[in-house]
Amino acid sequence: MQTGAAVAAGVPVAEDLLPVLPPDAIDWVHDYQLMLLPRLVRERFPEMPIGFFLHIPFPTFEVFQLLPAAWRGALIEGLLGASLIGFHTHDYARHFLNCVLRTVGYEHNLGRLTLRDRVVKVDTFPMGIDFEKFAAAAASPEIQRQSARLREKFAGQKVIFSVDRLDYTKGLINRLRGYDLFLRRNPHWHGKVVFVLSVAPSRTGVGSYQAMKQEMEQLVGRIIGAHGPVHWTPLLYQYRNLSFPEIVALYRLCDVALITPLRDGMNLVAKEFVASRPDQTGVLILSEMAGAAKEMGEALIINPFHYGEIAQAIEQALALPVEEQIQRNRLMQERLRRYDVKRWAADFIQGLLATQETQAAQRARSLTGKAHTALVQQYRAAPHRALMLDYDGTLVPFFGDPNLARPDEELLRLLSALAADPANELAIVSGRPRGELEEWFGRLPLALVAEHGVWLRPKNEAWRALRVITAEWKQQVRPILQLYVDRLPGALLEEKDFSLAFHYRRADPEQGRERARELLDALAEFTRNIDVLVLEGNKVIEVRNSGVTKGTAATEWLAGRPFEFILAVGDDWTDEDLFRALPPAACSVRVGLAQTAARYHVGSHTVVRRILRELSEVAHTEETAPPTPSAPLAPQGT
Repeated sequence: MQTGAAVAAGVPVAEDLLPVLPPDAIDWVHDYQLMLLPRLVRERFPEMPIGFFLHIPFPTFEVFQLLPAAWRGALIEGLLGASLIGFHTHDYARHFLNCVLRTVGYEHNLGRLTLRDRVVKVDTFPMGIDFEKFAAAAASPEIQRQSARLREKFAGQKVIFSVDRLDYTKGLINRLRGYDLFLRRNPHWHGKVVFVLSVAPSRTGVGSYQAMKQEMEQLVGRIIGAHGPVHWTPLLYQYRNLSFPEIVALYRLCDVALITPLRDGMNLVAKEFVASRPDQTGVLILSEMAGAAKEMGEALIINPFHYGEIAQAIEQALALPVEEQIQRNRLMQERLRRYDVKRWAADFIQGLLATQETQAAQRARSLTGKAHTALVQQYRAAPHRALMLDYDGTLVPFFGDPNLARPDEELLRLLSALAADPANELAIVSGRPRGELEEWFGRLPLALVAEHGVWLRPKNEAWRALRVITAEWKQQVRPILQLYVDRLPGALLEEKDFSLAFHYRRADPEQGRERARELLDALAEFTRNIDVLVLEGNKVIEVRNSGVTKGTAATEWLAGRPFEFILAVGDDWTDEDLFRALPPAACSVRVGLAQTAARYHVGSHTVVRRILRELSEVAHTEETAPPTPSAPLAPQGT
């Protein structure tokens, strides 16, 4: 297994890692320093199992948005190079998924992000500790002797213990001020309690950390000076790294563990303390800002920004009955023993390998390799071919404003080349209004299908409706759609001959999704007795007459003509009607990953164009006998 070490920025690490990374490795990347690395590895090894785990909190979008837009996009795209992205808590995963939606537009389904060519799983893996290591050490004779010596030193006093590295996120200043407030509120505890504060040196060369150290030590001096008579020291401060036996001895000795970070991804100190209590006594005071608080609810949970809560929790902890201490710690110990660090690592790797099984199944339906070769061979051999192509999302990318999605010159040349081949019959099968399709493609020798099958214009013929339908219902439905357009900044209403479309691609992603759900509910109730269908597409909700689909239009267009090769390409569920209406031997292709009736999928409209460009360069010769493909096209299925 190759594991990314969080020692430098993603790009320099990639330069060193990629040349020595075996293609069959499992790559597990850790922490924020390497957020760019998964994508860099993915570009070199497209099928490699790549996992990423973030050991710090992922911020809300309001905080993430403070970064420059280019940085936000690069970080999100970097992480999405992984197959599995893990976080300590559900909140962090939720914040990440929201940032993905607002930054690059991918919506999730139960933590699954469907990209154009892959599925990325986002999940929660609360990191554990080596529980048995701490439990065994705490019960060892050596630690028992050290604890006994410390108990003699602090005879007659309750011991509060904190251990942290010097860092502004750990809340050391707040912790001291909370203890100071406790002493001022509870003079009867003077002489009966001592706070042992151990701080490990960190970033000693950084000026801001040294300033914080100076402030903390000045506060320590003020507390001792204000509350400590000659015979009693209320606070014992030590600025050094403790050895493992020293830490475990203090975990076992203390009556209260005071763990109050201002922000912490998990905080394993809290778990180490609970694991080091063989008699299950002691009280844990834990900040709600630590990820550990989500799974250690039996601790006394406080807000570290409020000194009063810290002081009150200390008072409560010192008076907590032993029976209640044991009850709380027993539950936490059972939980921590079951989900230790080994279980955490095993669960993550198992989840990562499970994503590979999903990816393998998807690759089996990808129009690449032997499947692509077979398609080109069948195309070359067929004397009569039919090609049916969706437009938006299939031949061109999506735009915030549908009016901006005009065909470019490259696309027009490509379609002209395909249509000019006498063996080909080409049709654009779209949800677009017929006026737009006529303006854009009317000069080309191809067929056009508009409004998802309402209108058909065969090659070199006039437009005709495929069914006698009415648009009287639009007067009733239009006010509802207009209301939601007015309520959602960035939304717009598109009106066609026999349909209405609510577009919200330019709207705020989260608000747009909520408004779309509300609109679907409203339309479901309102159109119950109207002969219309409500279709949900990619950032669009369309209302149109029922009984007319792309499938009915395809059946009409194909009728009576023997085609040896049929290709249909589309990108959303309105194209599923088309796929299902095709003959069994036809080749259907879905753009993007989804549950589909199509045989194959491709990643994006650029891949579609590349395939069509290759087909346009294939010269048909009647003398060529149909070859036997080395890998025949798979049967159509869901």
